Amino acid sequence: MMNGTDLLRFSTRTLVGFRTRTILMIVAMSIGVGAVVVLTALGEGARRYVVNEFSSLGTNLIIVLPGRTETSGNLPGLMVGRSPRDLTLEDALYLLRSPRVLRMAPLNIGTAEVSRGRLKREAPIIGTTHEFKEIRGLEVGQGQFIPSGDPTAPQSICVIGQNLSRELFGTQQPIGQWLRIGERRFRVIGVLASKGRSLGFDTDEIAIIPVASAQQLFNQPSLLRIFVETRTRESLEPARAEIRKMLKDRHEGDEDVTVVTQDAVLATFDRILRTLTFAVGGIAAISLAVAGILTMNVMLIAVSQRTAEIGLMKALGASSRQVRNLFFAEAAVLSAVGAAAGLAIGAMGVLAIRQLYPQFPAAAPAWAVAAAVITASVTGVVFSLMPARRAARLDPVISLAKR
Repeated sequence: MMNGTDLLRFSTRTLVGFRTRTILMIVAMSIGVGAVVVLTALGEGARRYVVNEFSSLGTNLIIVLPGRTETSGNLPGLMVGRSPRDLTLEDALYLLRSPRVLRMAPLNIGTAEVSRGRLKREAPIIGTTHEFKEIRGLEVGQGQFIPSGDPTAPQSICVIGQNLSRELFGTQQPIGQWLRIGERRFRVIGVLASKGRSLGFDTDEIAIIPVASAQQLFNQPSLLRIFVETRTRESLEPARAEIRKMLKDRHEGDEDVTVVTQDAVLATFDRILRTLTFAVGGIAAISLAVAGILTMNVMLIAVSQRTAEIGLMKALGASSRQVRNLFFAEAAVLSAVGAAAGLAIGAMGVLAIRQLYPQFPAAAPAWAVAAAVITASVTGVVFSLMPARRAARLDPVISLAKR
């Protein structure tokens, strides 16, 4: 009568005796587990990256966009049948009448050629006001940011990123120097501190000018969006409702803007990216099913190769149940070793991603690691059922006669 320890010892020795077959099944299982770990780490990393990016904007943020997604089913600005009403600078200034609003920053974005002498390059241009610095958490390395004042008055001043400063001015002091953006001249009053990419913009590459100057530069009187920061987090939803009513009144009763809170945007992205993580994890798990099929086929071959051995075991008194358990034990050992190897491969893959992209917080969620290990173990045992049943049904006399 073999106990659990005997089964484990016997199955381990058997697997060691057939090294090529064993290594083949372990590699197949480890690739499946490693794929689940790496792909879910990418999905989770994307979710964390988006969460961190939006968190950098602050916690009391409301975003106003032209067009109404609730009625069109499309992005703001893509309404079917007609264009949305422009979101104007006057609309933005009107929102400051709300006692719940702490600060507001209108936003225009475009691309233009930035040049100084013979040096020139294309760069993203942001038109905004002084409050944008506080809302986005920007820091100025040299000089100053766009000063507060009348946002409707154009000014020929700009704040540039580190890379733009280095490419156009080299080692010279950029503060007080003039450059050309499009067909207009602007005096540099500040250089942003290096921050890297944030929400699709590399702050080292941009130039920031007053919003009224951007409207003239791009011949675009409408705003892309308005950032509004409330005084307290508790006033976020009341402020959102109030802003919708204020703009509805200004737009002759038409509710033609989309007003969303940062939390709502973040929750949407979080839900989408979590679903994506589950999806890629499920796709990767298919490789575990492939590994299970390989395990079944190899073990079926093993039954035919070990017919005499099984017949001898049964002739010496081993029951059909013990023979089945022996194959289950072999499958369990293979799955455990394959899962452990897969976790190691996945960990190395995640580490490589973090080394190549330090700003991307790739990390496999705990549920994915546990699911990969459990799936590998269950898959190995389930797909060993057929070989185990075939081995258990062998007649000892016929098995020994075929030796």
